[in-house]
Amino acid sequence: MSILSIRNVVKKYSNHVAVDNVSFEIPKGRIFGMLGPNGAGKTSLIRMITSITRADEGEIILDGEKLNASHPMQIGYLPEERGLYKKMKVGEQLLYLARLKGLSQKEAQSKVDNWLEKFDITDWWSKKVGELSKGMQQKIQFIATVVHDPKLIILDEPFSGLDPINTNLIKDEINAMNNNGTSVIFSTHRMEQVEQICEEIVLMNQGKIILHGDVNQIKSENKENKFEIEFDGSFPSDMLADSFEIVEDTSKSLIIQVKEGHNSNDLLRGLLDRNIEIKSYREVLPTLNEIFIKKVGESNE
Repeated sequence: MSILSIRNVVKKYSNHVAVDNVSFEIPKGRIFGMLGPNGAGKTSLIRMITSITRADEGEIILDGEKLNASHPMQIGYLPEERGLYKKMKVGEQLLYLARLKGLSQKEAQSKVDNWLEKFDITDWWSKKVGELSKGMQQKIQFIATVVHDPKLIILDEPFSGLDPINTNLIKDEINAMNNNGTSVIFSTHRMEQVEQICEEIVLMNQGKIILHGDVNQIKSENKENKFEIEFDGSFPSDMLADSFEIVEDTSKSLIIQVKEGHNSNDLLRGLLDRNIEIKSYREVLPTLNEIFIKKVGESNE
């Protein structure tokens, strides 16, 4: 069953169509990447999912129910533009935001205490938010997002301002919540983070979906017959011509592109027939960043 169903959703602002008849499903328990360049429609879609705005057409289904007034209590949203009150103390603010999400005073106190202890920041309770660094504020914002144990969390650039140690800390918590059944929508411009975290993605451009599917399958479907080879000696010049092309030459290996009409077996066979000793051989799949640039470019054309 899907935690979220987006069905033919349209959102317009004056004469601009921000989300143009978008449909996709997010299975329960999945870490799902929502990607796209600036102005693609991601933020408009997220605002509709979180009930900040409403769709002009179509419908949004959360856990089997059409989006209603009770659903914001079941969602945790970390926006790219942070929303903490700079003059409030950390503890008071977290309690206040937890109560807004429906927790009792006792539940809120217990959960806030638990998260502060988990992040080893119990001494921050009486600090004003405005006194904290950007990275420290980010940790507080993350706690506010998940303190009520939502069934769906939406994270927009969650690692912005964090050093590598705290980035890994937040990643570990995201994975732990996901392992316990929480579904996650992850939005970022950092494609390497998407590859590390997400199982499935949707790529939007100009309000439309231009790519959707499993990350590994997408990478496989967009492969370009490139292979990295480490071997002794030089690559035989007679093998180039119309069959193979050297696309990258490092001091230790070559990346060879196999041209149309040939395959990787032809490449291996050609090297072995020339008594070249191969030390390593692997297929080179495109990165999500390369696929992102290619697909957005094709869509713009």
